[in-house]
Amino acid sequence: MPAGARAPHFVRSFERGLAVIRSFDAEHPARTLSEVADTCGLTRAAARRLLLTLVDLGYVHQDGRLFRLTPRVLELGYSYLSSVTLPQIAEPHLDQLVAQVRESSSLCVLDGDDVVYVARVPTRRIMSATITVGTRFPAHLTSVGRVLMAQLPDEEIDERLARTQLHPLTDSTIVSARALRAELRRVRRQGYAIVDQELEEGLRSIAAPVRDRDGEAVAAVNIAVPAGRNSVESIRRDLLPHLLATVARIDADLGITGPARASSRGSGTHRSSSSPRSPVPRR
Repeated sequence: MPAGARAPHFVRSFERGLAVIRSFDAEHPARTLSEVADTCGLTRAAARRLLLTLVDLGYVHQDGRLFRLTPRVLELGYSYLSSVTLPQIAEPHLDQLVAQVRESSSLCVLDGDDVVYVARVPTRRIMSATITVGTRFPAHLTSVGRVLMAQLPDEEIDERLARTQLHPLTDSTIVSARALRAELRRVRRQGYAIVDQELEEGLRSIAAPVRDRDGEAVAAVNIAVPAGRNSVESIRRDLLPHLLATVARIDADLGITGPARASSRGSGTHRSSSSPRSPVPRR
């Protein structure tokens, strides 16, 4: 099939309706008709029909010129979320890890070219972008994303890097596909990833993969720390042993329970988010 072509079964109007829902996020909880049309690349007439259909279905609320999502959109993911258990298994171990290191920790999965946070135990907010369950970031910019990408076959890594735009977010961001490929090889060899102020200045993170009973990397756990009080050396020396012990305990539990899919269900303290991707921090 030619690049960009759609299969015969593809329903374009459904794709556009989902795009309208995804156009709302933490930075834009309310949008006008024109804003939705511009964001989604639609005509005003098409955007109006889609928005009013979503209003009729109860997924969007209209207040004059402004449209907002309603809590009913959470129903769209409930069937998926209710059937999976990985965060339920991981969250007690994340709680223990955070108590030990006194830094925030999260469990993430790879979804396309993004990582998605499916469980999180915070200590304090250290990023300009709010992180909750459901937050997404470009995988290549994060320690969790790199540690999961490193487990992929070389051919798939090459395909991902070929379609990824490597824009610098900080002075430290890797913007060369060759350098990023080399970094992923290093991550694969050592079994963990450290990202040093590439996603946001002042933020360092370390991550290691979570594996199921077949040895497949199904998720990753990270520890995020302020760069001002944590050098790369101290992260490797002081935090890595606790991180590896934590993922080993999660691995062991997964080995007992069997394959587990990713979910945000399982803890009343970790709320889900309908935001498609958290705003990438800017300098």
